[in-house]
Amino acid sequence: MSPEGSGGLWPSSARGGGMAGARPPRFLLVFDFDETIVDENSDESVARGRALPAALRHGPAGGSYNEHMRRVLAFLGEQGLRPAELRAVYENIPLAPGVAELFQFLSKHRQHFELVLISDANTFGIEAKLRAAGALSLFRKIFSNPAGFDRRGVLVLGPYHSHTCPRCPPNMCKGKILGEYLAERARDDAEFRSVLYVGDGANDFCPAGALRAADVAFPRKGFPMHRLIQESREKQPGAFRAAVVPWESAAEVARYLQELLRGEC
Repeated sequence: MSPEGSGGLWPSSARGGGMAGARPPRFLLVFDFDETIVDENSDESVARGRALPAALRHGPAGGSYNEHMRRVLAFLGEQGLRPAELRAVYENIPLAPGVAELFQFLSKHRQHFELVLISDANTFGIEAKLRAAGALSLFRKIFSNPAGFDRRGVLVLGPYHSHTCPRCPPNMCKGKILGEYLAERARDDAEFRSVLYVGDGANDFCPAGALRAADVAFPRKGFPMHRLIQESREKQPGAFRAAVVPWESAAEVARYLQELLRGEC
């Protein structure tokens, strides 16, 4: 599959230096979770089929979705949803098409890709699913809303951070998280030829919009991230700088990465 853009590099502070060929090529591969790694919104998976009061049956009307899910999880815990049952819900969420194949590819090529996950879900659910899929060890870092069980066995959800980005929900700006991670890794002298971002949602557009021309955005075809990229390119040609590779199956991402590695040889 061909990208819809090309060219360029990150600033020298983020791309590493030294002699060409001194180290294997290294790429930062960033994943979203809901409807990217898994084929559903995990919050909806938890609530599906459960009797919720009217105030919790729908998302917040103009309020914080993170706070809404905090109330949903508290209610379900108080109604007797136990940790083991909740873990099983997350473990059984189906992977998105082709994700198992993509994980197999990445497991074979660990030396070339550094993986991080940035998600507005929660740490408990993400780790449970990735562990069940045998993929948790692939990820160097998981950035998500903190979640842990209190003495009653209720999963308590918190916000990830606060920020000033007007585009993102109040509890998480993925663009800020990615920028801070790149700065941290640059201080560690990590060398990234490019950043590769795999996502689906509107909140993935913020970090994708900050990518450079050497980078690649992999939006799930027909989902909000893809539509926002298309709208941005129509309204402001050239403003979205990264190459764009839409996907229906994550196997398409794996094939693109395979070609990327061949091009580095």
